[in-house]
Amino acid sequence: MRRLNQKEKRTLKFGAVCAAAIVVLTFATQWFGHWRQVRGSLAGIKNKLENIDVSDTQRAGIMSIVPVFEMPKKEETQKFLFRDKFNEQLKKAGIRSEPLQILPATKSPVAGYKLLRLKCSAKCRFGQALDLLANLKENPYLVGIEEFKIECDQKKRQDIKLDITVSTFVL
Repeated sequence: MRRLNQKEKRTLKFGAVCAAAIVVLTFATQWFGHWRQVRGSLAGIKNKLENIDVSDTQRAGIMSIVPVFEMPKKEETQKFLFRDKFNEQLKKAGIRSEPLQILPATKSPVAGYKLLRLKCSAKCRFGQALDLLANLKENPYLVGIEEFKIECDQKKRQDIKLDITVSTFVL
């Protein structure tokens, strides 16, 4: 083997630099594509965060739609809290009811909790029953309406007999 002259050495160096540049450019374009994708998703997330940041009046409007909820307490405590709040809602709707019946707690589909039901029978006007239904979401202990039965009076169509059973979770 003979020795390489200056021109051949320069050609080999230039070839090695070009090969290294090709390898670097290959990885750089992949990294740049990934970087562009990350910047795009970051811009989308920032846009969503800006949309979430609402004024106090909008936040109050949103919170008025969401029903309130209190975490369940022990049966004796929850029974009285739920009954008192439901009685308050009946009075607010202008419904005079018979004494509320507390039905025994039963197993609930939610693990770790029992279902306590409250049965109410009352005579009222149809509008009052609708007011009660509309305002039930304000009860922080209410889980659901188990039974809702309306019977119309034959003589006075606006007067009805209302049977409603509502439930709450207890520990």
